[in-house]
Amino acid sequence: MTYIIIGVFFLLLLLGIPIAMVLGITTVIYFIINGQTILLDSTPLRMYSGLENFGLLAIPLFMLMGEIMNEGGITTRLVKFARVLIGHFKGGLAYVTVVANMFLASILGSANAQAAMMSKVMVPQMEKEGYKREFAASITLASSIIAPIIPPSMIFIIYGTLSSTSIGALFTAGIIPGIIYGLVFIAVISIIGMKQNFPKSERASWNEIWKSSLYVIPALLIPITVVVGILTGVFTATESAAIACLIALIVGLFLYRELDLRKLPKMLINTVTNTATVTYLIIMANIFGWMIAFERIPQLLVDSVLSITESPLVFLLLVNLVLLIVGMLLDGIAALIILVPVMMPLVTALNIDPVHFGVIICINLTLGLLTPPVGTGLFIVSSMAEVKFEKLVKSVFPFIIISFIVLLFLTYIPDLVLFIPRLLGM
Repeated sequence: MTYIIIGVFFLLLLLGIPIAMVLGITTVIYFIINGQTILLDSTPLRMYSGLENFGLLAIPLFMLMGEIMNEGGITTRLVKFARVLIGHFKGGLAYVTVVANMFLASILGSANAQAAMMSKVMVPQMEKEGYKREFAASITLASSIIAPIIPPSMIFIIYGTLSSTSIGALFTAGIIPGIIYGLVFIAVISIIGMKQNFPKSERASWNEIWKSSLYVIPALLIPITVVVGILTGVFTATESAAIACLIALIVGLFLYRELDLRKLPKMLINTVTNTATVTYLIIMANIFGWMIAFERIPQLLVDSVLSITESPLVFLLLVNLVLLIVGMLLDGIAALIILVPVMMPLVTALNIDPVHFGVIICINLTLGLLTPPVGTGLFIVSSMAEVKFEKLVKSVFPFIIISFIVLLFLTYIPDLVLFIPRLLGM
């Protein structure tokens, strides 16, 4: 029976059916074949219960915050601030791309959205100043993976909801890994820059630096409020999202005066549409997980893995290998929703910290955006930056290699991930 369902699942994927529909159809077929049609009566209730989690409310709020910040001129000021600070170094515009992505991570929290936006903003500028277009596209794509690591992060919210792990702890756990990835990418750029003799921009005057610093303070209030609020325990991740929306609205309307209230309906529609896509996936994954539990697949997997090894280190290595392959084939959020319910019993059995595991699994699946054959980030940036797919793959390869090396360090040195959560008693 299990093999039939697995066959149906992969057949539907190969037919190009959206993953949410694949999950729902597979579950219904399983109940019918298994003679458990009575379970179909309670399926709608099961779907609804999958959304009864306060943490999921953070998703539309953070999406709305991103819409307001983009329309309110906050995004452009963050990019300009990064350019004024470090644009004059050799290869400075490439550094700006990385630093700007770190700033924007607090706005979008989505690697795909960030890669699409930055491809339009930074790639033409870098090409204009003498960088190869494929290199500009590759650094834009690679640095976009920082978005789901630095808080706030939608993928952390979903993992926390599925695994009953503190979303605040996950947010704080992502800070050091996000900074490490940013610094490592900058180091790679400097090495490549020495070989290719990267250009540099003119140094900004002290007056320009001063003005840019003043203008960016309101923009920085938003990520600072989110992070500090969660760190100090003043409010939860969901509450921080609501407060961040309010601050973004005030900054865009009254300080930068670029936010047009006539665009508010469009922003709300975009937020609702994007939220509906994610929540539809979650409810379908909830009934799919119900089917998996009915088949006792998590328990069978636990027994199988424990018969091979009881070492958490070996298990994490196996998980990394499996997730990297899955990330190449499935969307990160979809893979997360499918795999977390299956893997959490193993995480518990092997006494692995769920916060540490959450950061590892989320980074793993995000790296899938960079890797062929179906890395969605590759297709998005290739299209937006008008770079041939094969040239982009070749150019991004050094960043893929260094990303995997960093992932191994984060996997086997848990203190890099857990230092801040432990410091705060989370």
